Parts: sequence; C-alpha cells; structure tokens
Amino acid sequence: FTMNAMALRLPSLELVDPYGGIRVLHAGVLRTPGGPPASFSDDPLRVMRAARFASQLLVSVADVVAGAMEDMAGRIEIISAERIRDELVKLINGKDPRAGVDLLVDTGLADYVLPEVSALRLEIDEHLRHKDVYQHSLTLLEQACALESGQDGPVPGPDFVLRFAALMHDVGKPSTRRSEPSGAVSSRHHDVVGSKLTARRMRKLRFDNDTIKAVSRLVELHMRFYGYGEAGWTDSAVRRYVTDAGPLLERLHRLTRSDVTTRNRRKAERLAFAYDDLEQRIQVLREQEELDAVRPDLDGGQIMALLGIKPGPAVGRAYKYLLERRLEHGPLEQTAAEAKLLAWWQEQPGSAAAAGGQDVSGGDRK
Repeated sequence: FTMNAMALRLPSLELVDPYGGIRVLHAGVLRTPGGPPASFSDDPLRVMRAARFASQLLVSVADVVAGAMEDMAGRIEIISAERIRDELVKLINGKDPRAGVDLLVDTGLADYVLPEVSALRLEIDEHLRHKDVYQHSLTLLEQACALESGQDGPVPGPDFVLRFAALMHDVGKPSTRRSEPSGAVSSRHHDVVGSKLTARRMRKLRFDNDTIKAVSRLVELHMRFYGYGEAGWTDSAVRRYVTDAGPLLERLHRLTRSDVTTRNRRKAERLAFAYDDLEQRIQVLREQEELDAVRPDLDGGQIMALLGIKPGPAVGRAYKYLLERRLEHGPLEQTAAEAKLLAWWQEQPGSAAAAGGQDVSGGDRK
C-alpha cells in the first residue's frame, strides 16, 4: 500500500515518497502503488491486510481497492491458514474491528475466511425487529470491546477471546432457525450448535487448542443467563453458572452484558438490573464458599480410604456424587460429608456391601 511505500534517505533523512503515501496517509485512505490487482496478485494476503488496516488504523479503503478485493477474494484460498489466522487476530484486536469485519463481508472475503459470519446476513432476529443478526453481532462486538478492562483489570483489552466470541456468538442461528405456529422465529439450541461451528472454524484456521476451547465455551454459555430475571435462580444454579464458566467468568459477564442491543430502554434496564443482582449473589457466595475453586468436600484419597476401594471408575462416580451435592447444597463439614458418601455408597449396586464384601475396583463380584 502507498502508505507503506515510503522511506527515509540516509544520512540526510530526506523523505522518499514516490507514490504519494504521505498524502493518502493524512487523508486516511488505503491505496496501492500501482493497480490493486497487481499488488494483490503478488501476495493475495494483502486483500485481508486491507481489512486489517481498516480496523487497526481507522482508514477507509479506496473504491478501486475494495473492487479489486471483491474480484480477487477467491485468491485467499492459496494462502496458508496460519497467515490468515494471524491477520484475523490483528483485525479483531484492532481499534475498530467492526469496520474490518464489515469489509471482509462486503467484499466476499468472509465467504472464504469466516463463512459462518457471512451467513448471518440472511437471518432476521427472533424478535422480528429492524435489526438482523449480522448487525446485532457487530454491535455486540463493539459493546464487548467497550467493556474490556485496563491492563490491571480482569479482562485487559484488546482481548481476542472475548471479541471473537462476541462476533461468533450467534453463528448457530442459521442452521437452527424454525418458524413457530405463532409466526415468530426461534433458534433453539443455537448456542450449542454455534459453539461447535466456532470450534470447527477455529481448527481450520489453526488456532491453538486453549483459544479454541475458550472461545467456543463462551459461545456455548452466552444464553445461560436468560431467564434469571423472570424465574430467579437458586444458590445451586448460581454455583453451577460460576463452575461452568470457570476462568472465563469475567469474560462471560462482559459477553452477556454486551448481548443487549435492544432499543427498548425499559427492557435493557431490566436485564442490566438482573445481571447486577446475579453478580452480587456470585460475590456473596464466593466470599462464603470459595466459589472459584468448588471441589467436593472429600478428595480422591479420602474417598478411597473411607470406602476401602482402589483407584478406578468407582472413585470417579463417588467424586461426581460429592461434587453434584456440593453444587446443589453448598459445603459440608468432613464428618457430614463422610456420612453422606457412606449412605450413597450403600445404595450403589457395585458397592462392597452389595457385592458381598468384595473390592469393586478388582476381583470377582459375588
């Protein structure tokens, strides 16, 4: 691009600018030194880099450049997934990722790089309002960026995991869309489907496993909060929300809050109040129960010693029982936890008592 085709002559520090790069830099317009097709043919990744610059540098793209991007979008297929991924990360982490994503979609590049996002343009949101799912997703992305914290906060920006989850959160809607008898449109389980689609796309782009798991988990959990304000949650439900989110909880807070793009002020205030209440309850339980590290009241060693069993599936079942009980009812003193476990164990078909005193982890059952 012309803004990259400048140099300083040494030692005189004279600016060498044969293509007028300084002029378009001041104007904030992206142009190529020669014809855009020639520049893009040299390295087709430049078509994606143009969108990245729109996000990073807040520049617009000259019409002739945008036209060439559209004409040559298919050439991106010869570029390695790793190089595409790196450009995408820089775009999403830019100052205006909405502009970059819009350029990818408008020029058809997203059909090759993020086809799940392109597909959102065909969807109407379930409320049958003026917005479509694509524009809703871009607005959510902007709002999520605005909720990132400073470098000393819980979600320092730019945070790719939060931002990309915001962009991808509704990609399950096209394949789950159904027309109801009432005339409304629903997308049941789009969160689960969207999580799988997100993970599949990120694997194709060669993201690392930790990033894939984090983003897809946020997409899966983004609908969990809805219904809290109307139905109310037990302490058990709050514990499960925190446990399921794990280290992603602060990001989930921001993703959920961002997922309110309604112009209905009363509805937006009601949802914000409900989430304020949820966060306050989480804080209270966290102080009472060490909520961030919920574990059964007995560990694996204590379980084996109490039940007289060796490592094996039976230990896992006992551990799961105690964890479920911990989530449902909160922490117990050790003696109470041991009594609950023994009572549960006596009811198990494979327990030592039911098996005539034999060790369930090995040997023959009677």
